[in-house]
Amino acid sequence: MKPGYPRLLGDIGGTNARWAWQPDAAAPPQDVHVLPTADDATIGDSARRYLAATGHKRPAVVAFGIATPVTGDQVRMTNHPWTFSIDALARELGVARCLVINDFTALAMSLSALGAGDLRPLGGGVAVAGAPLALLGPGTGLGVSGLLRAPGGAVVPISGEGGHVSLAATDGEEAALLAVLRRRFGHVSAERVLSGPGLVNLYHALCELHGRPAPAALQPSALSDAALAGHDALAVRTLAMFTGILGDVAGNLALTLGARGGVYIGGGIVPRFGAAFDDALFRRRFADKGRFHGYLAAIPCWVITAAAPALIGASRALDAL
Repeated sequence: MKPGYPRLLGDIGGTNARWAWQPDAAAPPQDVHVLPTADDATIGDSARRYLAATGHKRPAVVAFGIATPVTGDQVRMTNHPWTFSIDALARELGVARCLVINDFTALAMSLSALGAGDLRPLGGGVAVAGAPLALLGPGTGLGVSGLLRAPGGAVVPISGEGGHVSLAATDGEEAALLAVLRRRFGHVSAERVLSGPGLVNLYHALCELHGRPAPAALQPSALSDAALAGHDALAVRTLAMFTGILGDVAGNLALTLGARGGVYIGGGIVPRFGAAFDDALFRRRFADKGRFHGYLAAIPCWVITAAAPALIGASRALDAL
């Protein structure tokens, strides 16, 4: 029998840890706090700081998604120094169960709970009922997942590391940019471009190609602000290239999964772009796959605008996994 409530739920990224409390099955996750991961030495410290700040007592169970592969008891974050044992963390927090899954697996578990008000449509046709769903999202890294439906209606989330697939160029400009990035990184994954740091990587590569010096300490938020304000032509171009490459990678994922149920864009970056995100460019690159243009053009896509939906997914995972 799976233990119940109250539940401490988390969504742990490379930059921020989001914690929430769910007192019972009828209540949504509540008392959401965002704690910078840099402020705590361990994930246990972060969890205890949340509990102290909210005044909640010890939960019965803990569940959280975390931005790294989860392949056993030992967890080491990809883009942050935290490393821990799941069993030891459960003992440290004094809980009956501690479920740790990939952050985009948790987000995938939330998809069926999202309504029209939680999504911004990016075009396409009508979702095919029962077909696979695809999910990707640029943030501190690039998360990739999906959701499959098993016989009987159960949902099966995909836990993978698709953000680290090799990135391919589709035209001469992208080939030149990838050459610059290969000199710097060796292997150029999709995450090296489609993430917060990836925005900066793209901008620096464009500056090099155009013979223009780039600031050494450039934050993704400052770059996106410059692009949105139109103050920097290369920043504007960076945002456009980011959008096009995201569409290309999303189309690849949709083909791989047969995601005729739809493609969802999560993470914190695309919602920040707002109206500056070029829907038409995204759709064009999404469907630009030769003979499968029609197949992809029919697939609907959405940007997830809901606040912290992975917390809902973490709770659902406790009941389903």
